Amino acid sequence: MMILEMKVPSPGESITEVEIATWLVKSGDYVEKDQAIAEVDSDKATLDLPAEASGIITLKAEEGDTVQVGQVICLIDTDAEKTNETPEKSIEVSQEKLNENTKSVSHSVPNPEPIYNSYATGEASPAAKKILEEKNIAPSTIQGTGKDGRITKEDAMKAVVPSMGTSTGNGARTAQSVKLSALRRKVAERLVSVKNETAMLTTFNEVDMSEIYRLRNEFKEEFKNKHGVGLGFMSFFTLAVVRALKLYPDVNSMIDGNYKTSYDYQDISIAVSGPKGLMVPVLRNAETMTFRGVEQNIKELALKVRDGKITVDEMTGGTFTITNGGVFGSMLSTPIINPPQSAILGMHNIVDRPIVKNKQITIAPMMYVALSYDHRIIDGRESVGFLVAVKEAVENPLEFLMDNNPQKALEL
Repeated sequence: MMILEMKVPSPGESITEVEIATWLVKSGDYVEKDQAIAEVDSDKATLDLPAEASGIITLKAEEGDTVQVGQVICLIDTDAEKTNETPEKSIEVSQEKLNENTKSVSHSVPNPEPIYNSYATGEASPAAKKILEEKNIAPSTIQGTGKDGRITKEDAMKAVVPSMGTSTGNGARTAQSVKLSALRRKVAERLVSVKNETAMLTTFNEVDMSEIYRLRNEFKEEFKNKHGVGLGFMSFFTLAVVRALKLYPDVNSMIDGNYKTSYDYQDISIAVSGPKGLMVPVLRNAETMTFRGVEQNIKELALKVRDGKITVDEMTGGTFTITNGGVFGSMLSTPIINPPQSAILGMHNIVDRPIVKNKQITIAPMMYVALSYDHRIIDGRESVGFLVAVKEAVENPLEFLMDNNPQKALEL
């Protein structure tokens, strides 16, 4: 018998332990090589753990366990063959189905379901099953969103939440406590440390999006046909930030003890909402990118976040962050710095507002922007100047971002 010991791989250079969030299989299941067998949480991301070989699996860790990188978490019997039947099990057959008998009897029948396909459509994962059983909710009433229609822990939680806190006939009310994932706990720890350990301040401005609207309306179809990706707002803002960072390098710096580290490149972290929460993949060397390069890279990273394929390395090393709360309808916010960075730009929703242009009141698409920064390293002059530089580039991209040649800048 050949037994493979599967150990926890290292998700990234600085990560020494992970938490088993969800087992996607159970002991005795047949797994295929590269099949996702578990979801593991690190302090930076939630990642799928693929099987290293095909065979019968035996789990050696429980959901919620914190395990060290290199620790054995399961065994795979690679000599085992895939079968189409499970062992016979006893089921109760009612008197109605056995007219010749006068009472219920036990009878053994084969179960034709293949054991390697452990969670088919409508089947609950172990964590989801536990939640549903506690709340007496039938899995058949839930539409699973996991692989092959599996009911995930998140599906079960959504089914439970509508009934939480509602009054029953006898006045009783229910509530549920669920342990935060390792990722969420680390995010909470980092955000609190930012508030406690930095001198964070936020400055605001507003930008007129009229010129971006005009350029997008004129070139978006040609741009998409040529490059296979849409011409969005993020490329304008990213290139405006790159320009502003060159003008105000302190904003592109970090504190390291008693030293200030400045960078001659711009690695821009872009906040992207995914199924596991907010992720911040990084555009490496954004200063070398064109409009096409920014849009294509953002699309690629966003797809990886959505599909759970983003790596820890793709989310580390940024020098500045852009977050867009406007996609959720936010009018104004004070974004929190993404440590160890020193500043973050918050974009918001675009609303038609009356403004004064050439001493005339007119309607224009306006956006509030916010720059949160660490006042220990960035002074008011730099922070305000940086945001004004972003504003002027966004309001006049033809001059400041396209060198008055939009066709060349957009590579059309």
